[in-house]
Amino acid sequence: MKATRHFTLIDRFCLQFDQALRSITGTNPTTGRANPAVNLAEDSLTATERRQSAALMRINHAGEICAQALYHGQTLSSRSKALQAQLQQAALEEGDHLTWCRERLTELHSHTSYLNPFWYVGSFCIGLAAGLAGDQWSLGFVAETERQVVKHLDKHLHTLAPQDQRSHSILAQMKIDEAIHRHDALEAGAHTLPRPIQIAMTFTSKVMVTTASRI
Repeated sequence: MKATRHFTLIDRFCLQFDQALRSITGTNPTTGRANPAVNLAEDSLTATERRQSAALMRINHAGEICAQALYHGQTLSSRSKALQAQLQQAALEEGDHLTWCRERLTELHSHTSYLNPFWYVGSFCIGLAAGLAGDQWSLGFVAETERQVVKHLDKHLHTLAPQDQRSHSILAQMKIDEAIHRHDALEAGAHTLPRPIQIAMTFTSKVMVTTASRI
């Protein structure tokens, strides 16, 4: 029978630090799904449209950094092995999004947010706290986060230049995945978060969006 490995506090710290570095540096684990834009030709964009697309994709990349950190923090503090597995799978799928957004930014000759380490640390702490509050509240945090992300992606899909089909295809698939994550969280028994927490989450998201679009 295979022995179960028990990780020390130092082991767990090193694993979390490795996850953070991988997310920030672009070597994060993924499911290996193909980029939705892989078979689409690059359309001609004006300089203004290219800057707009880059700003939007930078925001979404920063959002995916936050998503990775949230799931990592929640997984660490979750009391349920089943929920830990669900969160880890969601993190892998969010890893796909992270890779796709980074690839699109490279195509647009732009850069990811310089504040990504800050986004990761802050979001990890929030995820850790959500997990410590209990699994149903942690799931509620996932459900509310994904509800706001879907709304945010829908706005970006309407803001992008119509001819930027490569960015459109990436965000459209991300929107589908985020909606599934929300559905799974609700099916698993997510609690509805109190209204003040929802408002605080919306405000925090707006700060990140405004900052990441520029820096």
